[in-house]
Amino acid sequence: MINQVDMANEFFREVSIRICGSLEIHKALWMCFQYVRKVMPLDELLMTCYDQRLGTMEIVAVADEHAGKTSSDYAPLSPPSRKELEDHLLYPRVRKVNSLDDPICKHVGIQRGWEESSVLVNRLLLEDKYIGAFGARAIGKDRYTEEHLRLWTLINEPAAIALANFLQYREISKLKDILADEKSYLESELRKSFGDKVVGSDFGLKQTMQKVRMVAPLPSPVLISGETGTGKEIIANAIHDLSKRSDGPLIKVNCGAIPETLIDSVLFGHEKGAFTGASDQKRGLFERADGGTIFLDEVSELPPAVQVRLLRVLQEKEFERVGGSSPIKIDVRIVSATNRDLQYLVEQKKFREDLYFRLIVFPILLPPLRERKSDIPALINHFIQKKCREMGLRTLPCLGVGMIDQLMAYEWPGNVRELENAVERAIIISNGKELIFSEMARLKQPVLSEAGIDDVLDLAEMEARHIRRVLAKTKGRINGPEGAAELLRMNTGTLRHRMKKLGIPFGRNTVRFPEIC
Repeated sequence: MINQVDMANEFFREVSIRICGSLEIHKALWMCFQYVRKVMPLDELLMTCYDQRLGTMEIVAVADEHAGKTSSDYAPLSPPSRKELEDHLLYPRVRKVNSLDDPICKHVGIQRGWEESSVLVNRLLLEDKYIGAFGARAIGKDRYTEEHLRLWTLINEPAAIALANFLQYREISKLKDILADEKSYLESELRKSFGDKVVGSDFGLKQTMQKVRMVAPLPSPVLISGETGTGKEIIANAIHDLSKRSDGPLIKVNCGAIPETLIDSVLFGHEKGAFTGASDQKRGLFERADGGTIFLDEVSELPPAVQVRLLRVLQEKEFERVGGSSPIKIDVRIVSATNRDLQYLVEQKKFREDLYFRLIVFPILLPPLRERKSDIPALINHFIQKKCREMGLRTLPCLGVGMIDQLMAYEWPGNVRELENAVERAIIISNGKELIFSEMARLKQPVLSEAGIDDVLDLAEMEARHIRRVLAKTKGRINGPEGAAELLRMNTGTLRHRMKKLGIPFGRNTVRFPEIC
C-alpha cells in the first residue's frame, strides 16, 4: 500500500512538472512521454482541443518514441459524440478504452490511421466547460489495467492547466501577428497625413490619377509599369488609400530583394518543421495582407515556382503554407509593379503568360520625369519641405538664381528619386544658405548665346521660364498688388489661361512656388 502511495505521488509530481514545463505543448508532451513509458505501456501521447462552434476535435500535439510535434489535424464529430463531450456531468472525466470500439476514439483512430489500440483518456475541463483531452495510446487490445487508470486519473488537473496555457499562448501569438498588421495600417494612416503625396496629380500625372481613381474602388488587379524612380510605390499607396480596403493593411514586398530560397516562406508562410530551421509555424505576407492590399514591387523577379503559387492566389483566392496541406482562403487585392517589359519576358519564356494576363487586368504606365517637366517646380518645393522636416530644420532654404532653369534642362534618368536625392544633397551642402546644384556635374547647364539668351529653347519654353521667374518673385501670387499679372502687365484671366496652356501649376492645384533668391 505504501508503495502504491509513493508511486502515485511520484507519478503526479513527475508528469505535472513535465506537462506544465513548456508553453510549447509538443515539447511538454515529449518530456512526459519519456517518463510515462517507464511506468505503463505507451506508444503515443496526444493532446486535443475541442471547438464547440465547429463541432471538431483538433489534435494539437503528439509525442512518440521519436519526438514531440505539433499537429493541425481536425476530426469532425457526429452529433451524439458532440453531446457526450459537452455534457460532461453524465460521463466520467477519465476512462479506459481497451479497443477502438469507443465511438470517439474510433473516429480519431481512423483520422490518425491507428491500428488496434488501447487508450487512456483524460477529459479536460476549464470552468466546467469541456476544452479537450489528454490521451495515452498503446498498440494492441487490453494493454491498460485499473492501476494504470488510477494513475492517469491523478493528472487530470495538471493536463487541463497545460492545455489552457497552450491555447492562451497560441491566441497571444496570433494577436501578435495581428498587431504587426495593425502597425502597418497605422503607418499607412500616418503616411496619409505626413508622408508621400502624389505631386503633379493635376498636371503631369493628371491622366495617371484619373486611372487610379477609376480602378481604386474595384477589386481588380493593377500592374504599374514605368522606369525606375518614377514613383510606382506612391501610386500603389494612392490605389490602396482610395479603395474600399483602406482600413485594411497595405503590405509591401520587394520581390527582387528576397533570396529565392526564402521567398516561398516569406510570401506564403510555413508550417513548423517544413524545413531546417522552421521551429515554429509562421504566417506569410499574403496572410498578413488579408482584407487589404499587397504591393508586389519588381514582380518580374519572381522565380517560376512562386509564379505558379501567385497564379493560384489570383485564380482561387487560396494558397498553402510551405509544408502545409490545408488550403488557406484569403481576400487580398494584388497591385504589382515593374520597370521591365513583362510582355518581352513572356516572349522569352522568362515569365508565365497566364500570370501576365492575370496581373495586367488594369495597366497603369507612369511617364518618366523628362516627359512631365512641368511638375519639377512643385516636386522641388515638396522635397525641400519634406527633407527639412526630416532633418529638423526650422527655416526652409531658397533656390539660387537660375537653379530652376538648370534643373528643368536636365533629363533626370533617375526620375523623381534622383531629383529627391539631388535636393537632399543640396540642402546638406547649402549649410543654411541658398540651394546651389553646381556640384552635380552631370546636370546640363543652359547653353547661352552671346546675347545671354538661351538659343536652344523655343518661344513657348522661353515664355514659360519668364512666367516662372515672376511667380517665384511674387511667391506664387497671381492677382492683386505686386502680383504676377500686374508685374507682367497682363489681365489676370489671360495670365491664368496662358499658364494652363504652358503647364504651369497655379491656385489650389499646386503648393507654394519654389523661391528664387
